[in-house]
Amino acid sequence: MHPAPSVIIFTSFSGLGFGMLFWLGLGMPGSTGFTAFVFFTVAYLLAVGGLLASTFHLGHPERFFRAFTQWRTSWLSREAWTSVVTLFLMAAYGAGLVFLGTRYALLGVIGAALSMLTVFTTAMIYTQMKTVPRWRHWTTPALFLTLSLGGGALLAGQVRFALPLLAIAGTLQLLAWIGGDKRLIQSGSNIATATGLGNLGTVRAFEPPHTGTNYLLREMVYVVARKHATRLRLIALVFGFGLPIVLLSLPFSHIWALLAVLSHVAGLLALRWLFFAEAEHVVGLYYGRRDAGRA
Repeated sequence: MHPAPSVIIFTSFSGLGFGMLFWLGLGMPGSTGFTAFVFFTVAYLLAVGGLLASTFHLGHPERFFRAFTQWRTSWLSREAWTSVVTLFLMAAYGAGLVFLGTRYALLGVIGAALSMLTVFTTAMIYTQMKTVPRWRHWTTPALFLTLSLGGGALLAGQVRFALPLLAIAGTLQLLAWIGGDKRLIQSGSNIATATGLGNLGTVRAFEPPHTGTNYLLREMVYVVARKHATRLRLIALVFGFGLPIVLLSLPFSHIWALLAVLSHVAGLLALRWLFFAEAEHVVGLYYGRRDAGRA
């Protein structure tokens, strides 16, 4: 089983899109007219495309509007609201740059702040999950934000910001992996806590709960062999951070910049695949799948 492509695309592309909108909102670059149109088009294709991809991950995509009704308690609902408000606000800001050649600074700053708030709400959807100890850590929102800011700076041509942000994001990713690999064990969860039968004595699985698959197994329990995970982590680090930093450090060239963008996107997709594939949801304990891919 593998993580759904739709959720990988959503978390990767929407983060890049809103990160790009952040820099555009701050006037970086300060383009107007057709050039501004190109920048905003790329940002919206990524942000809106990522959000649309997320709807395919819903059990009933036709009911997506219900995501807007639980904003008091649901991070998913807060993400829906902040993303829509941000996109409408930045559309008005972008229209001023494209059609009037005027930058409405206050509107841009508010839009930039909302862009990052949108990325934060996305991160909190995963961070607040007690059932995934690997995600329930401050490195999750920190990574979402720095990756969005770094990737957005790269796409917006802000090399002086992209370089340190990508370096910080790479360091955070290493910390997340080092700590995350131990977090399920440190949580104290086991088959006894998963079944609630620990008070009766030693608990072990006699046989699987059922012979077929189900939604929980498809969506929450993945198996990643240690050797494959290590290889993918190396690929993600090299393409997501190492190669872009090297290319951006060279004398500026549009070819180097394009290669840096393509490399970062490829690395980011690998990072997101690992983010979900290595989640180690505690439901795997109930099905006897705990740490199955790292034995």
